[in-house]
Amino acid sequence: MTHSKWPFEWLIGWRYTRAGRAARRNRFISFISSVSMLGIALGVAALIIVLSVMNGFQKEVRDRMLGVLSHIEVLAYTSASLENVAGIQQRVQQHPQVLASAPFVLSQVLMAQGEDMRGAVVRGIDPAQEAAVTDVVAAMSPDLLAQLQPGSYAVVLGAELARILGIKAGDRVTLVAPGGQVTPVGVVPRLKQLQVAGVLDTGHFEYDASLAMLHIQDAERIFRLEGPNGIRVKLKNAQLAREVAAEIAPELGSDVLVRDWTRANRTWFTAVQIEKRMMFIILTLIVAVAAFNLVSTLVMTVTDKRGDIAILRTLGASPASIMAIFVVQGALVGIIGTVSGLVLGLLVAFNIGSIVPAIERALGASFLPQDVYLISRMPSDPQWADIGPVVIIALVLALAATLYPSWRASRIDPAEALRHE
Repeated sequence: MTHSKWPFEWLIGWRYTRAGRAARRNRFISFISSVSMLGIALGVAALIIVLSVMNGFQKEVRDRMLGVLSHIEVLAYTSASLENVAGIQQRVQQHPQVLASAPFVLSQVLMAQGEDMRGAVVRGIDPAQEAAVTDVVAAMSPDLLAQLQPGSYAVVLGAELARILGIKAGDRVTLVAPGGQVTPVGVVPRLKQLQVAGVLDTGHFEYDASLAMLHIQDAERIFRLEGPNGIRVKLKNAQLAREVAAEIAPELGSDVLVRDWTRANRTWFTAVQIEKRMMFIILTLIVAVAAFNLVSTLVMTVTDKRGDIAILRTLGASPASIMAIFVVQGALVGIIGTVSGLVLGLLVAFNIGSIVPAIERALGASFLPQDVYLISRMPSDPQWADIGPVVIIALVLALAATLYPSWRASRIDPAEALRHE
């Protein structure tokens, strides 16, 4: 007796679950049980794959945003310049998480080319310092950066902004600055002709459609500032931006505003989290439907096994033991389905970068055309923080589905059952 160490409830439950001779007595019950197991597996796999892809897209967009955005920004409360910029930089860089900092000028303007006009955000940068805090500037051509000289009024435009205005490198564009000049005939907007030094493609539509980069001294002259109105800060770990901002803010005083990238883009991240939560709920319902198919499976099994149940009761099995047999049967279906779904989901999630191109080649189609979407590949980022709850919920639902049929089996009267056999 190799299995004598196992409780008889487990052995009988396993016998009812496996596909063997017992399944031949009622192939329909075996089929329904297999469908329930398959449904749980596919539901769990779908949840893992979808959440991993959503995490991948979020990470991809976040990385592209952080290539343009500051991890932390120290800003003047008004449009005026920051005071003691060098002192602020020195105090900021004393924090162990800070890698570098650089001053900048930030202002909203209008860019005009002929009759076309578009809102833009001007960033006045110091090319010598900006490369240390901004990935896209660090990746720019040295020849292009060299054109951003004081007094040249050269500008680098975002790729989408240049496309909208019909501008290419070497053209001229008119900058319309806020706060025009007051004259006897009224307020006249301040205009400045800029030479387009080049076009920058950051890979992020929102910033490519509004970015205009000047030398910091040229920006100060255009906006009549006495110095930078902000400082960009780069951290070793961008995920700690909120904590670092909270730590350095008291040291800089109340005259400045310290803002991290998570607060500057709160709306986007909130929308992504809501979408991810709704997808989790919708796909969990698929798992729930598959799990509760176990109810009908176990009810039919209990009906089919009434004679077996009556014999076990007459041999001394308690109602709790009868209930345990069918809980084990349902739990095994849930466990096998969940583990199978976990393995399938992880295999697809970790290899989606090669699976999707293979499907595209087979179908002759492109799911993410490069000329339509900013991200032309299917990213995936499986996280155990998502996978753990998926597995637990699937197991809990499968276990919950066994309770009613198991309780019903425990209530069968052995004398009544044997009378009808």
